[in-house]
Amino acid sequence: MSSHSKHDSKLTGYDEKLESASESGSQPSERDKILEEKRLVRKLDNRILPIACLLYLFAYLDRSNLGNARLQGLPEDILGGDETGVLFDWINSAFFFSYILCQIPASVTSKLFQPRRWMATAAIGWGLSSTLMATGFNFSGMFIARLCLGVFEAGFGPAIPLYFSFFYTKAEMGLRMAYWFGFAAVAGAFGGLIAFGVQHIESSVEKWRLLFVIEGVPAVLLGVMTLFLLPNRPESTTFFNEREREIALERMNRSTSGDTGAVVNKAHIFLAFRDWRIYTGGVIYFGLNCALASISAFLPTIIKTFGFTNALAQLLTVPPYAVAAVVLVLFAFASDRLQNRGLFMAISSSIGGIGYLLLLTVHTNNHVKYFATFCITSGTYTSIGIIIAWFAHNLGSETKRATGIPMFMAIGQCGSVLGSHIYPKTEGPLYTKGFAISCGLEFLGVICAIILSISYRMDNARRNELYGKPALDAKVDTRELADKAPNFRYVP
Repeated sequence: MSSHSKHDSKLTGYDEKLESASESGSQPSERDKILEEKRLVRKLDNRILPIACLLYLFAYLDRSNLGNARLQGLPEDILGGDETGVLFDWINSAFFFSYILCQIPASVTSKLFQPRRWMATAAIGWGLSSTLMATGFNFSGMFIARLCLGVFEAGFGPAIPLYFSFFYTKAEMGLRMAYWFGFAAVAGAFGGLIAFGVQHIESSVEKWRLLFVIEGVPAVLLGVMTLFLLPNRPESTTFFNEREREIALERMNRSTSGDTGAVVNKAHIFLAFRDWRIYTGGVIYFGLNCALASISAFLPTIIKTFGFTNALAQLLTVPPYAVAAVVLVLFAFASDRLQNRGLFMAISSSIGGIGYLLLLTVHTNNHVKYFATFCITSGTYTSIGIIIAWFAHNLGSETKRATGIPMFMAIGQCGSVLGSHIYPKTEGPLYTKGFAISCGLEFLGVICAIILSISYRMDNARRNELYGKPALDAKVDTRELADKAPNFRYVP
């Protein structure tokens, strides 16, 4: 498929607008505006998505490569064999301690800096931290390196949904977030291939040390490129000409007009802390990240229990991640087109829960167990991609997004700490406790997603009854009340 046709498939919403404008006999100027906007979105996609996706690819490689390093002798070399697996679990969870603590202050503070400088600094920082993990010679050194990795990645992950909301409308956000988060799944597949290749390198240096260097250095180089290539905010970037800037600013304020630029609205920070929906999203994210962290760290180990060698187990992690990336994009595309997040969240979390049920109940059929790994990766990664897009345009203002998104993410990353400790060696090869906890949390996410979706629909209906149904894409002043403004409508 050509690049042009790919973009056309992404922008079918604009094709429909053009068709509608033609059928209604609109003036040529109206059709010209739609074409101008379509060209601008294509330009944004060509510049922003490759950088953001590659950044996340290497961010996720660097946070999840411990799972591969475990099968390459890391515990035997620096953890004294780690017979119980407890030391490895603590090294894995160290990342999440600093990530949780730094998410909210980092995301709010990011509003005060140019995005490209902020993102570049974060990438260079986590790239160096990952590379220096190769120099670890004991538990303490590796633990500190993982803490530093979490500090720098906390400045990147929660800031990306906020950054995307500067450029993309709520009808475009789901698919773009899917492309971005889909690279976490790509990283899982790519990491398996890299680990398989490193496994066959003949060198005097331990294989796991080579793995950290090979996956850490590119993040530093990409951070330097980001400093020059990533566009700043629409009102200040040199990436646009004046006409493009005018269209971008209109799109940015199409549905909401609140605090923008290098400012922080303190009232909206408190609104975020009092919003029960953010905490409900945190409950969903907690369960999803428990599953995600355990998948990242233990999938090669789980597949090895099916009777495969270390090298083959590394290689067999690739297909589940590849399928997860495809499923995520398909669900996000449908979610954007139907402007419905809750239903797709419930379906994808159910798929993950079913996968864990299979692992819990099927003990002898390796084909079914391997199929279950496709379910848990596809369900978990898809749900996470959708929930991030869900909150990116449901919080009403930049400051509330900058606070609310890292809030539910920080709650969710506590699940990552749990996920790092529910697969000790002593539980293998069945890992009943780990599979049962992840299964229950996936289905809890289904219930919470349905509750959120119903509450959004009820709130929209109540506001329609009280204030009337607002015009499509009408500007809503959210400077005072954020998403509680009378004319604001949620994506259910």
